Amino acid sequence: MGGGGGGDLQEARAVQPGRPLPERRFDMHGFCNPSEFQRSPYLSARGNVVNIFRGSTEEGYEAYHADKYDEDKNPNGIINFGTSENKLCFDLMSKRLTQTDMNLMEPPLLQYPDWKGHMFLREEVAQFLTHYCKAPAPLKAENVIVLNGCGSLFSALATVLCDPGEAVLIATPFYGGITQSVFLYGNVKLVYACLDSKIAGTSTRPFQLTVDKLEKALQDAQAEGVTVRALILLNPQNPLGDIYSLSELQDYLEFAKRHELHVIVDELYMLSVFDESATFHSVLGMDRLPDPQRTHVMWGISKDFAVSGIRFGTLYTENQDVANAVASLCYFHGVCGTVQHKVAQLLRDRDWINQVYLRANHARLKAAHTYVTDELKTLGVPFLNRNAGFFVWIDFRKYLRTGTFEEEMLLWRRFLDNKVLLSCGKAFECSEPGWFRIIFADKTHRLQLGMQRIRKVLEEREQEILAEEKEQPCQSDQDGKADSTDEVIFVSRHQEPTCAGSSNLGDLIGLLQQQMRSSDWLQKNTAEQFA
Repeated sequence: MGGGGGGDLQEARAVQPGRPLPERRFDMHGFCNPSEFQRSPYLSARGNVVNIFRGSTEEGYEAYHADKYDEDKNPNGIINFGTSENKLCFDLMSKRLTQTDMNLMEPPLLQYPDWKGHMFLREEVAQFLTHYCKAPAPLKAENVIVLNGCGSLFSALATVLCDPGEAVLIATPFYGGITQSVFLYGNVKLVYACLDSKIAGTSTRPFQLTVDKLEKALQDAQAEGVTVRALILLNPQNPLGDIYSLSELQDYLEFAKRHELHVIVDELYMLSVFDESATFHSVLGMDRLPDPQRTHVMWGISKDFAVSGIRFGTLYTENQDVANAVASLCYFHGVCGTVQHKVAQLLRDRDWINQVYLRANHARLKAAHTYVTDELKTLGVPFLNRNAGFFVWIDFRKYLRTGTFEEEMLLWRRFLDNKVLLSCGKAFECSEPGWFRIIFADKTHRLQLGMQRIRKVLEEREQEILAEEKEQPCQSDQDGKADSTDEVIFVSRHQEPTCAGSSNLGDLIGLLQQQMRSSDWLQKNTAEQFA
């Protein structure tokens, strides 16, 4: 998998050229070629599809596990900047998880629980989400369901909300593991609302999700005879790092209500907003949900508490039909009793979370993000500058001479050959070749060495392109290459929209800069022409 873990990435889809935009449905042939895999006589047709799926998504992850970097034992091994894990807080979490209050062993913990989860844990989850999501009224334990990770939650929700062959709407680029979560069990497809880096129309930032884009994707799917049952929202967004404003959330939810779509809101990184200038708004904190019976919120501890190896995810839904249907599948996706106890103890320790963990975690994330983005600025590489999650969305398009997904895949392999694992844009169904995701939530010495290896690849690639252009000049306007960020060192963080009456000079300058980036102004008005 293009550098992910546990379904995190699906880079092998990058082997295939990008599908034409009208073809938005998930198609098995869209991200692997079945002719490349030998059919097993021991598996059913469905088993062979699952096997092909796995074979097309594991390459980078298996390479990493076969050759892991270790400062002492394997200093020339692969550094993993592909899997979205927080590796900055092992000291804090290991100390807290080994304190005496964690070590309880009572008969109920060793017996079958309510499939929705032990009530003591569901009560703690409800109180935790009430506090950190700033819910206007106390959330109810009866609306909480516990599963072994958010991948299982996506799978369960897709299965109970959609029939086989139906679809869920999602904006691209998105976390690629969702594709297999909804498809492998439920045979549910994804319909893409494709975002791009150009700032045009009502957009004020690159890769901005708008209701117009959702409407168009839904209409295109319906025209093809596809039944769409739900909308998935990732907030904060992976891989972009965007945080949706309250007005944006309201617009998306109103859109879903108009079309009677369920909304699955993944808030997995809600406590990983590491800069005070950014504000996260949870759907559970809204005063009024447009359609509460069709709104379902997911969260887990793997990201926000840096314990991706502990499989725990939770669903909050007021719809008891949905809750009971998902609970039936919890038989396959339960969390063991002792882990439920530890998670409950962790979530109830509000003083430690606020005074120790979150303060340290946010400071470490911010420092690591600053280091990586400063390195990118030094290299002159554009990127989206956001303040949530563990990742930076990087624009490597200038290192692709022809601007194709095949060339993107070659660059991904070049990084891997130089012992650094990244995630290419096709793994997230990005519509533009050349975007990559890098994970920065890692220790300083690995960040330094990994960035050195990235710099080496980019400098070599730059020299190769110069040599190629001397031998065979390329057209100045490359087909399929967007122009929104080519002329700037980095894309600054966006501000939440303000009303016209409150605009200040800085807002106007920012808007002018965005308009310049999204047009050909900079190309027509070069320094040479002014001279």
